[in-house]
Amino acid sequence: MFGLLPLAALRLAAATFPQAEITNGSVRATLYLPDTEKGYYRATRFDWAGVIAALTYRGHSYFGQWFDQYDPQIHDAISGPVEEFLSERAWADTKPGEPFMKIGVGFIRKPSAAAYQFSKTYDFIDAGRWTVKTQPDQVEFTQELSDEASGYGYVYKKTVRLAKDKPDLVLEHSLKNTGQKTIETSVYDHNFFVIDEQPPGPDFTVRFPFTLEPRDADLKNIAELRGDVVAFIRVLKKGENVYTHLVGFGDDPKDYNIRVENSKTGAGVRVTADQPLSALVFWASSTTLCPEAFIKMSIEPGDEFKWQITYHFYTLPLSSSE
Repeated sequence: MFGLLPLAALRLAAATFPQAEITNGSVRATLYLPDTEKGYYRATRFDWAGVIAALTYRGHSYFGQWFDQYDPQIHDAISGPVEEFLSERAWADTKPGEPFMKIGVGFIRKPSAAAYQFSKTYDFIDAGRWTVKTQPDQVEFTQELSDEASGYGYVYKKTVRLAKDKPDLVLEHSLKNTGQKTIETSVYDHNFFVIDEQPPGPDFTVRFPFTLEPRDADLKNIAELRGDVVAFIRVLKKGENVYTHLVGFGDDPKDYNIRVENSKTGAGVRVTADQPLSALVFWASSTTLCPEAFIKMSIEPGDEFKWQITYHFYTLPLSSSE
């Protein structure tokens, strides 16, 4: 284990982690690869597939280091558009000491009757079988996991690819239920945007295709909702954060359409998906801003669920083609 590393030391150590680089000519990305012993991320919160260390387009950077201290077992010591699968019902039905299926991670041990804690790194029982195939413009991840005693099993595939004819990063997913029990889960993309290393503040806007309504808002006079936009009143200071659930979306996939733009550097990104939103959260700290979009799924034994998320990168002002 590396232990807690400051930012400078982590940058020096980064080359030792299993990784791959992909490009389509205009977009270039570095991905960390899953590895139970040497992987960059070995905690139990986020999906191990598709951790993006860095991504650049036209001189702009979109993902990168956003935290001060690093350890591979820290739940959020991670970067890029990483995803977490949540299965609250299955967790509640799992008895203490028994294995719990954490999709994209493996079987972890539920230690007690306490509720699931996203910030806790649980003990592994089985990380499953990972297969990684790399090409110049994409990386394909496959995880196979099964446990007859619990009745759960799956084959999870995730391909991170760059489009050949446009500046798009595409996340293609499939989840096949190979067990005896229905898989009831939701997945959200945390989107740890670190755009041109600019701190979240008035230079940023986060726009949606519907009028935003807050729920459990805690924007602390740092940010506010302005129609279809989350806007910042001032720059966040170190140690500050804002958090709110957002509503106002419908059940059409067209509402999964998020634009993040920085007027100072001219960097922009639009995030779309082919599935409807089931929930929406916005969180930001002094180093990253995160519109977190949820997708819900129920997969019967033998069935397969597929979904796709696309990141379109552009520069301001928008041209007619974008």
